[in-house]
Amino acid sequence: MELEARSPVLIALYDQHDRLCFANDAFRAAYNLAPDDFPTWADLMRRNYACGKGTVVKTDDIETWIAATVHRRGKIPFRALETDLHDGRWLWMTETVDANGCMLCIAVDITSIRADERELRQDRDFAVRASQVDELTSVPNRRYTMDRLTDFITNCTGNPDMWGCVAIIDIDYFKAINDRYGHQRGDEVLLDFARQMQAIVRRSDCFGRIGGEEFMLILPDTTVSESHLILDRVLDKVRSARPLSNIPEFYYTCSVGLAEYRDGDSVNDIYARADEALYLAKREGRDRVKRYTLAGSDPEFCPDQTS
Repeated sequence: MELEARSPVLIALYDQHDRLCFANDAFRAAYNLAPDDFPTWADLMRRNYACGKGTVVKTDDIETWIAATVHRRGKIPFRALETDLHDGRWLWMTETVDANGCMLCIAVDITSIRADERELRQDRDFAVRASQVDELTSVPNRRYTMDRLTDFITNCTGNPDMWGCVAIIDIDYFKAINDRYGHQRGDEVLLDFARQMQAIVRRSDCFGRIGGEEFMLILPDTTVSESHLILDRVLDKVRSARPLSNIPEFYYTCSVGLAEYRDGDSVNDIYARADEALYLAKREGRDRVKRYTLAGSDPEFCPDQTS
């Protein structure tokens, strides 16, 4: 570990909650970190943005930028990217995620590479990001989220060690919110919901907007009971949110349909079950989680009783 600490290569390790648990001297110097400082990645970005240190972030809204990045961060086992630092260096950074969700980041200085090649790659990276992110909420868009759902089903198929759940989350009475307060306020509610989710979604999960006021949360390696606990936290956070500063009494709720992976499932199968469970949650009064279960196995939801 002493060799890594003294290396000119930037090295950092984040835990499954995206909190820094090791950083060598080179990384700490680049990102303005004291020896005993171990922030989350999001807090590190906020602090560096505020003081003009670390990564150059070209935005007027750091919270939107963080939201757009954190929901895609660590979702694949390995990726490489380029980043500018305020000190003038240009880094090539790799991110490797292990089975427990810990992420190893290693960055080397590639400032000497020609600038025109650099701009071309940056333009490419921007185009890829734009194709994956919902423009309003800055969370993954429908295409990216459905691709991750396909990956989830593929990983589970024929692998008894893989399991998980899928939830469809819908903001209650959203049309009424738009009609009463206007579409701009409706957009503020969508933004608030996306940011409430930021604190709940784990590195292994995928959360994205799949249309209108409807979102999807993919929960790999998560049992039904664990998923219920996570989604109950979602309901609690949303219930207590007050997203409209000029209307302090305003609050909103959401409804959730939950389905677990079953052997032989296709993307359409698990999506349809989660959607049916969401229908039941709406029908029973909203602001609740409902799970799709096999007929006769659980009174919560039997498909042959919902005609």
